[in-house]
Amino acid sequence: MGTSVYLFSGGQLRRKDNTLVFESPDGTKYLPVENIQEIYLFGEVDLTKSLLEFCSQKEILLHIFNSEYEYYMGTFYPREHLNAGHVTVKQVEHYLDPQRRLDLARRFVEGAARNMLQVLKYYRNRGKEVEGHLERIQELEGKIPNTAEVPALMALEGNIREQYYRAFDAIVLQEDFRFDRRTRRPPENHLNTLISFGNSLLYSAVLRETYKTHLDPRIGYLHTSNYRRFSLNLDVAEIFKPILVDRLIFTVLGKKMITRRDFDAKLEGIYLKESGRKVFVSEWERRLGTTIRHRSIGREVSYRRLIRLELYKVEKHVVEGEEYRPFVAQW
Repeated sequence: MGTSVYLFSGGQLRRKDNTLVFESPDGTKYLPVENIQEIYLFGEVDLTKSLLEFCSQKEILLHIFNSEYEYYMGTFYPREHLNAGHVTVKQVEHYLDPQRRLDLARRFVEGAARNMLQVLKYYRNRGKEVEGHLERIQELEGKIPNTAEVPALMALEGNIREQYYRAFDAIVLQEDFRFDRRTRRPPENHLNTLISFGNSLLYSAVLRETYKTHLDPRIGYLHTSNYRRFSLNLDVAEIFKPILVDRLIFTVLGKKMITRRDFDAKLEGIYLKESGRKVFVSEWERRLGTTIRHRSIGREVSYRRLIRLELYKVEKHVVEGEEYRPFVAQW
């Protein structure tokens, strides 16, 4: 399986013969394309047309982040080589049919809610005072089957996640990392900055795995499909946010791997310095490579592979009618 490359500083990324070269104030770095599946660009990086053509030829995704606040801005997505017309047709049929779209959207929200509950149960068993939040989420989860429209389902999912985020203070127990409320673009406190950064990495990771399937990432079910963005990766990411992003945040804060010193204020928001980004990314790659025993296939799989398997399940649902059941963690 190919690797991910993270470029934090500014410079120029260009093609040289049959490889990639990144030139920055820190020096020249050669990037052998045979081992690369995606590149994350966090600094001010100049790109050329020949570079983009080469990345398309080698099927390398370029994920671009705002250099000030590390927002995910978008992905240079090479021409699809696995897309199948009949799969796209089936995806569209499920999107255009209100009931079939609603059914899939409910499943994504159910998977997300159940993984949030699993995270809170894990920390409740370790003495954290999250019982009230856990009970409230269970009440809200019970409303999912009776929610009859996708916009209302999105609102319900937002209420569930808001209740879930309120439990973070009881888990983290650090004054510098109080949740307060969810803020984005820009995040207004340190914990929100970590949540946004982690979610952006997850969206990109799911998009990368989608590229390796027959699915069209522009056709989502919970998040509205439109001409401006990919949406299927946002749907699937909801399931994995609690078990990948949030538990990673609790780890790096609990072990003091990231502290207040790794942040800075700019304009009206808080951003993560390069020191903090490097720590987070290192732990992110380690977590994606962590293996668990998959109950259905009876063998060890990495979390990165688990994301791909989740996408295969969505594909079987829309193409073969095999009921999609979202992954729920077991600890």
